[in-house]
Amino acid sequence: MPVMAAIKFPVSLTDADFEEILSRPSARYGVLGTLMAGLVERRFSSLELSRFFLDRISRFNPQLNCFISITADFALQQARAADQSLADGRAGELTGIPYAHKDIFCTRHVLTSCASKSLHNFCSPYDAMVSTRLQQAGMVMLGKTNMDEFAMGSSSENSHYGAVKNPWRLDRVAGGSSGGSAAAVAAALAPCATGTDTGGSIRQPAAFCGLTGIKPSYGRVSRYGMAAYASSLDQAGVLAAGAYDCALLLKQIAGFDDRDSTSADRPVPDYPGLINQPVSSLRIGVPTAYLDDRLDAEVRDAFDRALAQFRDMGLQTEEIKLPHLAYSIPAYYVIAMAEASSNLSRYDGVHYGYRCHKPKDLNDLYCRSRSESLGDEVKRRIMLGTYVLSAGYQDAYYLKAQRVRRRIHHDFQAAFKQVDLIAGPVSPTPAFRLGEKSDPLTMYLSDVYTTAVNLAGLPALALPVGFSGTGLPIGVQLIGRHFDEDKILALGHAYQQCSDWHGRRPDGFGQ
Repeated sequence: MPVMAAIKFPVSLTDADFEEILSRPSARYGVLGTLMAGLVERRFSSLELSRFFLDRISRFNPQLNCFISITADFALQQARAADQSLADGRAGELTGIPYAHKDIFCTRHVLTSCASKSLHNFCSPYDAMVSTRLQQAGMVMLGKTNMDEFAMGSSSENSHYGAVKNPWRLDRVAGGSSGGSAAAVAAALAPCATGTDTGGSIRQPAAFCGLTGIKPSYGRVSRYGMAAYASSLDQAGVLAAGAYDCALLLKQIAGFDDRDSTSADRPVPDYPGLINQPVSSLRIGVPTAYLDDRLDAEVRDAFDRALAQFRDMGLQTEEIKLPHLAYSIPAYYVIAMAEASSNLSRYDGVHYGYRCHKPKDLNDLYCRSRSESLGDEVKRRIMLGTYVLSAGYQDAYYLKAQRVRRRIHHDFQAAFKQVDLIAGPVSPTPAFRLGEKSDPLTMYLSDVYTTAVNLAGLPALALPVGFSGTGLPIGVQLIGRHFDEDKILALGHAYQQCSDWHGRRPDGFGQ
């Protein structure tokens, strides 16, 4: 279970104070901008703010199970340093702001478990580039969040530490694999969080928990120090309440890194500075393939209302075709599992992580260490990945999936000659019940609207657009051309100036 679940922290800020802060007019510039203004104006310190969130984690994490570890001492140390920077006038845009860190990013001298028994005792000797950049920004890490083991899942149920609960309904999943990050932000246990997206693992939890989440273009954010699941698909991103917050965070973590051979060597735009760029001239494409009978009626209604709002804002919408979109799920899972088979071969019980007790020989060490420490879903994906890469089957499955991937990429390129952005649902349904999708194939189909974006390496922003009849959040995604994060963020922000879906929070968490 997550550590330090019952520790109390002395706080001067209260839940009512936090609500009052967010109700000020400056909240339209985002939760993070509002908190930063409070720090600069000395209405509270980073130390007070960090203690406030640590106290909330202590109170509410036992219900949600969204944190694997809480780094209280480290957080308070960082907060004191941030307060000194604020006092000295050396503060950056996000100095002193707390955040939750997905437990897939290596963090020096802190447990990095990837929610797996195989890494239950692994304290990283170095920082991921994302970790480094957030520390350089002066932000305060509250802890590491729960997730699907090695990011393999769509519900955050496949964790050695137990399933994450959705703050809107505790009997529902928070989405995966970044479900712990999403649940923490939705319940205000942290004002923002990091995540990773291999086939929808930022966008789907954001949609299920009523948040905004961005999956940047492949290569925009360094993957150095981020435990690999499927190297050609993985990308780091962020989750927060609104698009402006995501813009602030993305500006901090994006940029070239020569330690990542897939990192894009191109300038990082000033995303917050571009957030108010005009969007009324943009043309939005709506793929007909998204609007099929798999789409829940309430999700379709919310999506249609969002499109109507875009038109009221002056944008044009038109139907487009993505002919090979139907093949994205099989192509994605063949490629992802093949890469997972290769990437996870390093967890062998020799260098680090779990090692079986008293192995008879080297073969027994390998077999038992892996079989005893890896979960069922991870084993399934390793086995399937090994199969599609094996002699006699590689051409039939893996290479064919790569050819399909190329066609999907070409479909998006053709579509972007007609339109500037593409809009679609994130998930066929709102958050489903814990344990509801025990059949792996049914679970895999949860990613039907998200995987194509990763296959093409495109940026996508998920944002809340309504609620189901049972009070569950519904989200849509905005997909842009490569490295057009500024445009999707600007449209998301403009939409959120006309709606309040992103400002709503679940009851029952002292807010």
